[in-house]
Amino acid sequence: MDARSSQFELSGTDGLPPERRRWAALAIFTALAMSSLDTAIANIALPAIATDLHASPADVVWVVNVYQIAMVATLLPLAALGEIVGHQRIYLIGLALFTLGSLACAFSGSLPMLLIARTLQGLGASALMSVNTALVGFIYPRRMLGYGFGMNALVVALGYSLGPTVASSLLSVAPWPWLFGINVPFGIAAILIGLKTLPATPRATHAFDIPGAMMASACLGLFIVGLGSAGHDASPVTVAFELIGAVLLAIVLMRRQRGHPAPMLPIDLYRRPMFALSSATAVCAFATQGCAFVALPFYFEHTLGLTAVATGFLITPWSAVVAIMAPIAGKLSDRFPVGILGGIGLAVLALGMVLLTTMPADTTVTGIVWRMVVCGCGFGFFQSPNMRAIMSSVRSERSGGASGVAATSRLTGQTCGAALTALCFALGGGEGPTIALGVGAAFAATGTIVSFLRLAAPKPQD
Repeated sequence: MDARSSQFELSGTDGLPPERRRWAALAIFTALAMSSLDTAIANIALPAIATDLHASPADVVWVVNVYQIAMVATLLPLAALGEIVGHQRIYLIGLALFTLGSLACAFSGSLPMLLIARTLQGLGASALMSVNTALVGFIYPRRMLGYGFGMNALVVALGYSLGPTVASSLLSVAPWPWLFGINVPFGIAAILIGLKTLPATPRATHAFDIPGAMMASACLGLFIVGLGSAGHDASPVTVAFELIGAVLLAIVLMRRQRGHPAPMLPIDLYRRPMFALSSATAVCAFATQGCAFVALPFYFEHTLGLTAVATGFLITPWSAVVAIMAPIAGKLSDRFPVGILGGIGLAVLALGMVLLTTMPADTTVTGIVWRMVVCGCGFGFFQSPNMRAIMSSVRSERSGGASGVAATSRLTGQTCGAALTALCFALGGGEGPTIALGVGAAFAATGTIVSFLRLAAPKPQD
């Protein structure tokens, strides 16, 4: 099956007129850039936030965790709701929530206030991400869908690449609340443009499965909260209650959605070995990234004694190299098995994480940069082939469900990585960042094995 046909046959329309298309694309790509930048910005700001709000490193990691939990828990329900009420409405509501949450973050004077504001931001970002792919399919005509999705990927890559630099530059001249406040004018502008230019999308006739949505949100939310509780040295009874609750909800949800025409959690897709293995590979890879992007700021500043500005610039090479490698790997995936390409990429990522873990305290800037470049090469070489494997392993009419699972796998992996990093901080003390980097290396090594297992998976059948 051709990956492009399964991923891009999203609508019966032929896109918007050129002038309106440009303005609509500006609206959705501005919002996408904001949400991508915000993830990287928050990671860089964690040490400064911890100092200003008198919070411990393990506690301040929740600034990242609650954002990710809100996204993970609501992504699939919001995607399903978008099919019923219209993707553009969910997008605009999400953009408004994200902008309001950014304003609240800027005025937060305590860690609890900041966590509430970040939760609001996460809900808004989830709404944006849940319908972003579908809206691109309605904005661009079929002959330009490849260009549209390419621009989408480029915006995400640039957001992650520029995030550390933007954060470091702002922190050098202003306190951390400005990192969130800067989103507000851009968010307002994107809302005003989107109200006039985003296309009205067709609506499904089936009813929204409210109990299913609540179970899906509670299942994923409890799972991530359980990991976070373990990271904050909660009682074993509490952790067990949360994780067992997540498992039970997952079982009930699978039974409830058996035979459903539009399942919120597309369990049937996991019966396809290529899809299941590719999703598992994504979780491993993004868990590695989650460990690295949370642990490295503390490692650079507390272990190596570097400044916040230097930290931002030293993290940038990872994402910058990903932006370079991803399109190259995408072209290679047209000719070579994704199992090989993904396995090689994750093996290189594992090597880079080991090099970071064993890095001596007197390492030079050059020594840090080339290690980050190795990690970026590996991650970028994995990403595009893996997405192709996920999307090409399902029928075209199920591409929406596959896209939602791909996004959920990414967010779940990142959140697991951040939560496990908090656990390493709580248990490892001063050695916490180093231990977290080692955990990330183990995730990458596991992903390498899973990726190579795809070589033995049967080809997907329609």
